Amino acid sequence: MTFVVTLADAADAATVGGKAASLGELARAGVAVPPGFAVTTEAFTAAMTALDADGALRAGIEALSADVAEIARVAARFRALVAGAPLPAEVVAAIESSYAALAGDAGDPDVAVRSSATVEDSAEASFAGLQDTYLGVSGAGAVADHVRRCWASLYNDESVAYRRRLGLPEDEVAMAVVVQRMVAPRAAGVMFTRSPVTGDRSVVAIEGTWGLGSALVSGDVTPDSWVISKITGEITGRRVSPKVKIHQYLPNESVASPAARVTVADTQADLRDAPCLTDDEIRALAAVARRVEAHYGAPQDIEWAVLDGEQAPDERVVLLQSRPETVWASRDTSPAGAPKPRPADHVLSLFGKPL
Repeated sequence: MTFVVTLADAADAATVGGKAASLGELARAGVAVPPGFAVTTEAFTAAMTALDADGALRAGIEALSADVAEIARVAARFRALVAGAPLPAEVVAAIESSYAALAGDAGDPDVAVRSSATVEDSAEASFAGLQDTYLGVSGAGAVADHVRRCWASLYNDESVAYRRRLGLPEDEVAMAVVVQRMVAPRAAGVMFTRSPVTGDRSVVAIEGTWGLGSALVSGDVTPDSWVISKITGEITGRRVSPKVKIHQYLPNESVASPAARVTVADTQADLRDAPCLTDDEIRALAAVARRVEAHYGAPQDIEWAVLDGEQAPDERVVLLQSRPETVWASRDTSPAGAPKPRPADHVLSLFGKPL
């Protein structure tokens, strides 16, 4: 069995999950992504076989109704079991070997440990934010432990409730985990290759903040935002917001405690009301977004980071994720209205309804 693959070789979403497969495809397309590896669904299956050999525990989850209290009770028990179960020895060995290869001569580098479920980041369903991500993890033992925590997060209350609402079979749900070298961005955020507000496909919409993008995801800041025309490249809209908090990553050489490597602090006064991106960086991000959309052939929801350095802006952009945009895509597949026998019936059907 294959328990780990390098991120550059990650391709099959059934084996490495949606996030890892997308990152691997981006890397092979020449888009900059932080290097790393994926702990495969075969590793997850080996661990779950040891924990739930007859599938009875997962069958109990699939039998859950929409009762919130019952979901919370059953999910909490399952999370505790997954988080507390020892990993199979061969899975631990594969993680340790891959982490050593990623480290090279760098000792114990800090990594991000990120969930990559087989059912997430698809065009039909987005599980964004429902599973866990851990930043600034250092050491092979800690990486293995956080892989197990990511697996446990597959049974977060919200994730279980979402799967039950969609009617997804639990025996088809599995999780791979992405392990990537940490980056220390000057700014980070998200961008959409169509307007998230209007659905307009002729623009790229960018949101960003100083430091790590977790400040944006957590709601600690109102991000700066820009709209860029795909046709002319012009920045047609911009909003600079007061960014009162900043999430920062401090490399392990500078901080003794791993728990202190990702910090949340008040944004320094000279940055609070300043745009987190230059116009050249905005245009570089928009160009990458267009390239990624063209590669996939569909609108994308992209996580990005811009690094510090003397290089040109396009050489300092790295992508942390790209997934299909789902909100407007689902509306595109829905009919504008139910068919009527005669054209006039569409007008007449409005009578008696609020306009």
